[in-house]
Amino acid sequence: MLERGEDYDRLYARFRWQTPARFNIGVAVADAWAAHAPDRIALIDDAGDEVAATMSYRMLAERSSAFANAMRALGVSRGDRVALLLPQSFETAISHVAIYKLGAIAVPLALLFGVEALEYRLQTAGVSAVVTNHAGLAKLAPLRARLPALRSVIVTGDAGEGAVSFDALVAGGSARFEAEKTGPDDPAMMIFTSGTTGPPKGALHGHRVLLGHVPGVQMPHEFLPQPGDRLWTPADWAWAGGLLNVLLPGLLLGVPVVSSRAEKFDPEAAFALMARRQVRNAFIPPTALRMMKAVPDVRERFALDLRTVGSGGEALGRETYDWARGALGVTINEFYGQTECNLVLSSCAALGVSRAGAIGKPVPGHQVAIVDHDGNPRPVGEAGQIAVRRPDPVMFLEYWQNPQATAQKFVGDWMLTGDQGTADGDGYIHFFGRDDDVITSAGYRIGPGEIEDCLTGHPAVALAAAVGKPDAIRTEIVKAYVVLKDGHAPSEALKSDISLWVRERLSAHEYPREVEFVDSMPLTTTGKVIRRIFRDRAGREARSGPD
Repeated sequence: MLERGEDYDRLYARFRWQTPARFNIGVAVADAWAAHAPDRIALIDDAGDEVAATMSYRMLAERSSAFANAMRALGVSRGDRVALLLPQSFETAISHVAIYKLGAIAVPLALLFGVEALEYRLQTAGVSAVVTNHAGLAKLAPLRARLPALRSVIVTGDAGEGAVSFDALVAGGSARFEAEKTGPDDPAMMIFTSGTTGPPKGALHGHRVLLGHVPGVQMPHEFLPQPGDRLWTPADWAWAGGLLNVLLPGLLLGVPVVSSRAEKFDPEAAFALMARRQVRNAFIPPTALRMMKAVPDVRERFALDLRTVGSGGEALGRETYDWARGALGVTINEFYGQTECNLVLSSCAALGVSRAGAIGKPVPGHQVAIVDHDGNPRPVGEAGQIAVRRPDPVMFLEYWQNPQATAQKFVGDWMLTGDQGTADGDGYIHFFGRDDDVITSAGYRIGPGEIEDCLTGHPAVALAAAVGKPDAIRTEIVKAYVVLKDGHAPSEALKSDISLWVRERLSAHEYPREVEFVDSMPLTTTGKVIRRIFRDRAGREARSGPD
């Protein structure tokens, strides 16, 4: 836990980790609270109705214990992998807690995954049980014969063909369960990376990963928990950002967590939900915030009571940072991490750590630097990789059954993130993007995030992606793919106006020399723009002309 204070340097210098010899995530986020504050609200489920369903810590503890007993009866034991293919819901939280109590390993998966993506992850992890809904059950049906390790499929609602009922298992199981005695390094969850290079890898985390997240959650949310705090994110709980930035730390800290089941992000609906459920603390990824910028008269139309908004996953940018102060009434605290080692950099306006265009500074308890490929720290202002020093409680244990990839992730004691950045003279870290996203043009290294953020400040632009297009003279030129707002028609004049908009606001070397209008923007399940699709498209154009 961070001590509340006003001085970042003092807070960073005084912080020390206190990791217990025994720690179980399931016990810590449910049973520990149920023992002394059983009626405290743990979860609030928003279905769009005026009155929301709620779940107390007593209910969470009892139902997760009943489900743990039922899964044990189905043959799930310590070390087994259990996949969760569910939206944000009570059932998802219950399942996570039960899996951790069993000493099994949770494998969260997004419902938006196609059958090939699901098959690869289920096979790679050797999953023995899946908890899902009827949409997930339908996707699993053609895969069952190719998943020899999969013994049980548990479905919420009425039992489907080849599955057992989640509700029946919880109702029939004993609410008394003695959790496995796990240590901080015992495996608790496996979260698959997005696979920017090679196939996705399963990042295996120990129970300590939740403790390691606490300072990184408290910093952007300005010393969470405070009276009246209430957490929500549109990010899928299958992603580290939803699970480890919001759900589990919220439960651990006694802050009610709001769940919502929307499969597609709707900015108007997001504002309405935050007002309806009195959300005080939100984690909203940058792309979602850029979509929310298009909603007019926010403060007049929605009775928001936000105390903090954190954002991460990609670069936020100055335009969105400045917009939020007026539209949301808060300073967005940007933070940074990745699946393997999350929430290690952050801003915190309450500490005076806030600078437009910068991620922030190292979270207390984490050593972060900009290094070269040999692990040598880079001078101030010079680009390199963002790296985190081990040991660190938030850092992954290994890539599942992939020792070679695990070893390649490190240079000495530095874990290389593969993300490019610089450090300024005040200790702020500035993020460019993934190695393969950085644009090299006329000797300049250009991060796409700042360009995209500037583009969405144009009155006609809803969403944008900036990539490097091969060029014989400049190595690459900046090309922008743009989705227009309703009421704006594509034209050559508008292309020129959009390019000029960026040139005037950023610099002559960063503006897009080519603009192409597209009907939609491909997004990952976590809300990030899939630049690779446009980068490949631009590469084909350079070789053979436009598609």
